[in-house]
Amino acid sequence: MTHDANSRPTLAAVARLAGVSPSTASLAFSGSGPVSGATRKRVLAAAAELDYAGPDPRAQSLRRGRSGIVGVIVEERVSEAFRDPIMLAMLDGIADGIGPLGAGLLLLTDTGDGAVSIESAPVDAVVLFGCSPRLGHAVAVLTQRGIPIVVIEGDAGAGVLQILLDNREATRASAEHLFALGHRTVSMVTLPIDERRTRGRVTIEREQGIPAGTAADRLAGARDVFPELHAVSAAASSIEEGLAAGRMLLHDPARRPSAIIAQSDLLAAGVIRAAEELGLAVPADLSVVGFDGVRVDGLAPYDLTTLVQPAVAKGQAAGEAVLRMLAGETPASVRFTSVFHRGNTTAAPRA
Repeated sequence: MTHDANSRPTLAAVARLAGVSPSTASLAFSGSGPVSGATRKRVLAAAAELDYAGPDPRAQSLRRGRSGIVGVIVEERVSEAFRDPIMLAMLDGIADGIGPLGAGLLLLTDTGDGAVSIESAPVDAVVLFGCSPRLGHAVAVLTQRGIPIVVIEGDAGAGVLQILLDNREATRASAEHLFALGHRTVSMVTLPIDERRTRGRVTIEREQGIPAGTAADRLAGARDVFPELHAVSAAASSIEEGLAAGRMLLHDPARRPSAIIAQSDLLAAGVIRAAEELGLAVPADLSVVGFDGVRVDGLAPYDLTTLVQPAVAKGQAAGEAVLRMLAGETPASVRFTSVFHRGNTTAAPRA
């Protein structure tokens, strides 16, 4: 059978050729209705003869009142986000969790420069990462739009579903490990703590302004053991930022700490590089602790002492929560725990 090459074949035309109703043809394509195998085969054969690729997804979205898209908001630029193993693991988990929806993921980079507008992004639900200092801004905008929200590791306020991690307790455990080894002069490299992602020493004023979330919880956990701990903030979770922070903490021998707790494994790797630049041996001259439990290329022969977090499981929980929320359910928040791993980057301080 031939058809007009200038016109797009329709579902109605497929139904006529297959000898079924348009609704039956639609169900045959969706695979979700009471359509026999023989009927579905006949409909698909008619579609192939007419070069019909299937129902227009835009029309389907309009009928459902949904876009078929789940947004994921990260603060970093896309190139930076895809260099972070934890980010990739959580994205994998989210994609797995929303799999039954058949929805796509839209990565929104809320860098604060207006590059992507969360005010108008066509999404059915959004997953946010609480390590972003701009979390509160994004939650306010999305709540006003009435879009379901799931926050991973962040205090977004009452009524917002959260996927939590024991950041404070886990960091406290790593600090207690250093204390037991004999360390008393300990410093920390934090994740970004303000919207401007300012690098530098964390003063009392800056610390008081840190929004609730990952950076604040991990800093509090370290202070539970070392109240006078000095900290510097990084502009991102990266080896380069860890290197810059390490240089800042280690450049003055008179004020040099015997151990540094980094709020991510990538930052920890940068701190180790800074120590090597200064001729310091790890862990003989400097103990280093990370957080995440990811594989960092080029870190050998070091086996980083760190907290191993279940990043993929966190992402899956967030995706499954989105799935249930879009089905009209009210899922509960979930809390995960980290596991302490003692590697070869911590030891007792020199006498």
